[in-house]
Amino acid sequence: MDADLSCLIVGCGYVGSRLARRESARRPLLALVRSGSNATNLQSVGVPTLCVDLDAAPALQPALAAAAGKAAVVYLAPPPESGTTDPRLATFLAQIDDIQPAVFVYISTTGVYGDADGALVDEFTPVAPSNDRSRRRVAAESTAQAWCAARGVRCVILRVPGIYGPDRLPLERLQRREPALREEDAGPGNRIHVDDLVAAIVAAVDRLSAQGVFNVTDGDYASTTAYLQLTAAVAGIEPPALISKAEARAKIPAGMLSFLLESRRVDNRRMLADLGLQLQYPTLQSGVLASYAEMCRTHEAAAT
Repeated sequence: MDADLSCLIVGCGYVGSRLARRESARRPLLALVRSGSNATNLQSVGVPTLCVDLDAAPALQPALAAAAGKAAVVYLAPPPESGTTDPRLATFLAQIDDIQPAVFVYISTTGVYGDADGALVDEFTPVAPSNDRSRRRVAAESTAQAWCAARGVRCVILRVPGIYGPDRLPLERLQRREPALREEDAGPGNRIHVDDLVAAIVAAVDRLSAQGVFNVTDGDYASTTAYLQLTAAVAGIEPPALISKAEARAKIPAGMLSFLLESRRVDNRRMLADLGLQLQYPTLQSGVLASYAEMCRTHEAAAT
């Protein structure tokens, strides 16, 4: 990011907190959070916060409006769990309706492409969401783009697949001994390490030429089954039992199964070329090894 450009991060969960910790020492920054516990955690490492519940139709927050003006607004808050639109995003944009950010970065999902039967999809592939979760994201993308276009604000949409990293490996799933699809039934997977996603967000803000939609993914199409097996090997946990697609319909929850059966390969060439991103973890193996090592270091430090 431009060192002179302040940043408002809306939604400081896993990714937002990682971004805030990275950038707080380099530029003015405000983290918009929903809960007091998140605020306390961020404030303890020097990140200024503002608590706002976007589901409660809050009164205008002067501090929020001030933080958004001529700033980079990075919007990470998820939509609600039901419906086909995103009223949280609408509430936030109403809060800054008369403000002119320098850039608006919306974090979306590659789920908007739907099931491509394993084919390659890129930023020019028409969206075809197959569930309400993805329909909410399509609606939010359109809302963000229309709001920015009406005000002449640069808008960047980052479509993100599964995010993994320290404390975001599927260890609990492995410990619960949940089965996985046989490799021949498992389609290609798409993921991004959290630190590479943070780097992509920074690049989207920093590059004034960056505009429109970018897929943010590592280009390693290892299946979910391969991901689980690799994580198990690294952590010294028994790998999952493998079952057929027919067996999975009875043994894997419907929501998880629908995610597993959506098959596509997400192209990241525009991200690499136009954002100039050099991935720190271009392979799943490098990312899982680094994530588990960081987790071990963190837990050892906490124990001393």
